[in-house]
Amino acid sequence: MKSTRQVTLMLTLLASFCASAQDSWQTQGVVEGNLPASWQALKAQMRYPDSWLSGNFHNFSQWQKQSRQHFRSALLTPDATKPFAPQSITKEDRGTYFAEKLALNITDDNRVSALLLMPKSPGPHPAIVLLHDHGSKFDIGKEKLVRPWGDNEKLASAQAWADKFFSGKFIGDELASRGYAVIAIDSPGWGDRGPMVYEQQQALASNYFNLGRSLAGEVAYEDMRTVDFIAAHAGVDKQRIGVVGFSMGGFRAWQLAALSDKVAATAVISWFGTYNGLMQPGNNVLRGQSAFYMVHPGMPARMDIPDLASIAAPKPMLIFSGGKDKLFPPEAVQEAFDKVHKVWSSQHADDKLLTKSWPALGHVFYQEQQDEVFPWLDKWLKP
Repeated sequence: MKSTRQVTLMLTLLASFCASAQDSWQTQGVVEGNLPASWQALKAQMRYPDSWLSGNFHNFSQWQKQSRQHFRSALLTPDATKPFAPQSITKEDRGTYFAEKLALNITDDNRVSALLLMPKSPGPHPAIVLLHDHGSKFDIGKEKLVRPWGDNEKLASAQAWADKFFSGKFIGDELASRGYAVIAIDSPGWGDRGPMVYEQQQALASNYFNLGRSLAGEVAYEDMRTVDFIAAHAGVDKQRIGVVGFSMGGFRAWQLAALSDKVAATAVISWFGTYNGLMQPGNNVLRGQSAFYMVHPGMPARMDIPDLASIAAPKPMLIFSGGKDKLFPPEAVQEAFDKVHKVWSSQHADDKLLTKSWPALGHVFYQEQQDEVFPWLDKWLKP
């Protein structure tokens, strides 16, 4: 017979073995910031094999064409076949330019309204496609950038937004006064296509997926179509089309430059970083909801954010970020800046890429930034 001491030792070892086995049975779930428990291991696997900087490619034009096609496929949105069929709704004389509200077929499934500003001077004119922000404010979209008329409530809302983020200016009207044709549309959920509420975004995105489409892809493709529309306008020089966006509009701006070879110059304000820097506990992109307007399934496994923006190289691009922007940590921004500079430099075009962090500014597009952006656009888009 075994002694009491031996039995006790055996039971202790058995308990220890069972505890170890139980630990191995435990499953991992969700941790802080809505991240999967394995998020750090998953991040380590993101090596971006389709990046130009990966060393896997040697012909830039070939890489660019292949990457653009791959990105376009990720939108899950078919090519439109319907003509735009624009219809004028209302028009206003603004001195040196006209403001017009149009309806047009932006895709085969969606007829939307747009705000178009057209200089009175002889054309053809350089053009700017303006891309509105998110801001969790859905009652206005295109009106955040182009001063609305005929609706005092909407005008008051838009002016308050301009006061908060744009030093009281309407960016579209400022550009039109400088001789640009300007166009802006609403993304799904904003302005005339809403307004939705914050909590609806995730359901809308999932329903797009259930319908075989993508919310982010819809936004991106509609932006591509906006470029196509303005490029075909009789008053516009199709070789001189620029894109300007703030916040989510900044994301849409570099995205659009990557997707459309019709974009000649791009200004990105307050939306840039790396997945490594942004996928951190506490960052806004981890909240879901608004992030679904900017999520293309599968793409982050192949290319980082600056890799995607670099599909637009070597065309001119300006990227500004605020040093006090809580949504985009300076380290993530600088890491992304370094990456895009390597790409533009590889094409002997670093003089066409302007990146700048504004230490005293947050998530804004203030007058002092506008005073640099507008002349930069003139440099590349005006003869």
